[in-house]
Amino acid sequence: VAGMTDPVIGRDDEIDRVVCILCRRTKNSALLVGAPGVGKTAIAEGLARRIAGGMVPAALAGARVVEVDLGAMVAGTQYRGMFEQRLKDVIKEAEDADGQVVLFIDEVHMLVGPGKTKGGSMDGANLLKPALARGRIRCVGAPTFDEYRKTQVH
Repeated sequence: VAGMTDPVIGRDDEIDRVVCILCRRTKNSALLVGAPGVGKTAIAEGLARRIAGGMVPAALAGARVVEVDLGAMVAGTQYRGMFEQRLKDVIKEAEDADGQVVLFIDEVHMLVGPGKTKGGSMDGANLLKPALARGRIRCVGAPTFDEYRKTQVH
């Protein structure tokens, strides 16, 4: 990501905060909540540039920022359980990387709902929660204010 993006200007404070959060042992995931177009993705790109440039603490040194394309993961899921399996594979790969992968999930609110079945409680967010709660994976999510508020009601 770092080699394919423009430099991020004026977002040092936000990137610093994300770096500090990602370096925690637990509760090491961040949400970048904001209106569309304010630069949430640019902050994730700035994070990737910092990591690639070696300008992060040892806990993040050598890590990769991987963007999770939820639209692509949902596309073509004809059968029950296909989306869940794809998401489980992403989570497992991040866990197996021992902290060397930071997942960036733009429009993270889309995880609430996909995979949910009538009468069931399983959805993408519920698959991600255990790994996040235990600090086994690092994640940066980017919902809009409106979508964040809607998902907080549940």
